[in-house]
Amino acid sequence: MTLRTVVIDDEPLAQELIAGYIDKTPYMELVGKFSSAQEAIKTILEDKIDLLFLDINMPQLNGMEFARIVPSHCNIVFATAYEQYALEGFKVGAIDYLMKPVSYDEFITAANKALNRVELHQQAVAQQNKRDCIIVKSDYKLVQIPLECIEFIEGLKDYVKIHVNYQQQSIISLMGMKALENFLPSDKFIRVHRSYIVGTRHIRIIERNRIIFANHSVPVSDSYRQAFINYINTNSLQPNKNNAETDE
Repeated sequence: MTLRTVVIDDEPLAQELIAGYIDKTPYMELVGKFSSAQEAIKTILEDKIDLLFLDINMPQLNGMEFARIVPSHCNIVFATAYEQYALEGFKVGAIDYLMKPVSYDEFITAANKALNRVELHQQAVAQQNKRDCIIVKSDYKLVQIPLECIEFIEGLKDYVKIHVNYQQQSIISLMGMKALENFLPSDKFIRVHRSYIVGTRHIRIIERNRIIFANHSVPVSDSYRQAFINYINTNSLQPNKNNAETDE
């Protein structure tokens, strides 16, 4: 497999060093190199990026802030001159923290970590897509919920409310949104907001950046809008004006 990789660093020499390492590593592809997080946002959110080499000390949006909005499937490696941010770096989910100047040995060790994680993730996704139910603990009992019945999931701090189509009362369980998102099949559910995951089969009406259900509406936030637009475009029937049939 190939690791699709992005480099973000406002120091040209450091950026070119990592880009050069990527070019000479057979299982890696350089998708883009950027001098700021703002320049990279569109690529990170729209493309399937497996690995991000990220500087920390950058103007406007620093690397630590940017790491918090990077999609969960993208592995982050910090490459920085500041060792004091290492603990925070791992707290935001980085798989490695490298000090500049980065040697090729350090680079390839981090890249191998990412490769292993991506392969494990692909295996997990394959397993997820075979799953047809989820069992959660709610009110001191275990409840089995068919995935096809989940309309949407709402995050409330340390709890989630699972809204299903076979009863009015939602099912409340103690768990985080991130863990639940990683557990659910990615071909059946999409996250549209930090507080909402939606079952795609139940999407009927979309109006002004909101998904309309019978008794609820779910907002689509800026951070997740591009992924949702990609879902819409993939599943939209777009009429071809050049080949449109006309009545005669």
